[in-house]
Amino acid sequence: MKITYKDAGVDMAEVKTARKKIESLISGTHGLRAGILSGYGHYAGLLEIGNNKVIAMHTDGVGTKVLIAQMARRFDTVGIDCIAMNVNDVICVGAEPIAFVDYIAVRKANERLVNELVKGLVEGARQANVAIVGGETAVMPDVITGYEQEFDLNGTVIGMADKDKLVLGDKIAYDDIIVGVESNGLHSNGYSLVRKVLLRKYKIKQRISELGSTLADELLRPTRICVKPVMEILKSTEVHGLAHITGGAFTKLTRLTNKFGFELDEMPEPQPIFKLIQKHAKIDDKEMYGTFNMGIGFCVIVPKGSEDSVMGTFRRHGINSTVVGKIENTKGVYIRNLRLV
Repeated sequence: MKITYKDAGVDMAEVKTARKKIESLISGTHGLRAGILSGYGHYAGLLEIGNNKVIAMHTDGVGTKVLIAQMARRFDTVGIDCIAMNVNDVICVGAEPIAFVDYIAVRKANERLVNELVKGLVEGARQANVAIVGGETAVMPDVITGYEQEFDLNGTVIGMADKDKLVLGDKIAYDDIIVGVESNGLHSNGYSLVRKVLLRKYKIKQRISELGSTLADELLRPTRICVKPVMEILKSTEVHGLAHITGGAFTKLTRLTNKFGFELDEMPEPQPIFKLIQKHAKIDDKEMYGTFNMGIGFCVIVPKGSEDSVMGTFRRHGINSTVVGKIENTKGVYIRNLRLV
């Protein structure tokens, strides 16, 4: 039986409608303070603080990936995901993440659980070169229900940038090159569909030949953090656009510009986990590329001729990247001949 993201409880059309209503409501608060440059629609909110300096802010969580951690009773990696989902977004405007605060909600006080979560947060912070300056732990048995080790995990990051060096997509031009950065599997989106499809077929600790690992090992691979190579690229290369490929997958590229289109005609072969999901979900490529990163977790858009420099920087940081496409005059996002939006 075909199982879509909507069948799993996530209707992206409804999400998009809700976001538009939220934007309309919160935009009314922007006049309360001077210096608001951007409050919604891109990857981070922006606040000018004088002397050409801008604060970038973003908040995010790990989503239903926390349920996989609970099932597997492994809690030391999702903290990395929490850091990654925040810092990888804030760098998309050209800001360098500098400080982070976390929020951990638990069903009951559990020292081992919280310690393991914080270990992951610290490792993610180390990878992103960001300081964790505070946080909150809340015990809420009537909200976080279920077995003893249930929790939720969220965070907020603050970044800094020079106003004249912001990367907002306005410089994207025809024939620019799109460099795709290899993902570490699913990262932290699409798990509502993943759980509905795979957990009815496999046990969480079952070894799956197509994956070469247990299901838990694959699903708990932490989101790849791109801060250090992207910060290096921004200092040495003209960058026209940056995109973190998470919820909504490659439709996220439309956040960068509505003047041009994105032709992703050189996408790599998807990793085995994506093929396994598609086989059991029985969904088409459009659903897959509109839900999952399909092996590319981050995109860097640069003028033609700069791609080798960008890929060389990622390579020096031990991360694979490749040219996945280019900017076209036809609006929309295309995977070869398939139009996503």
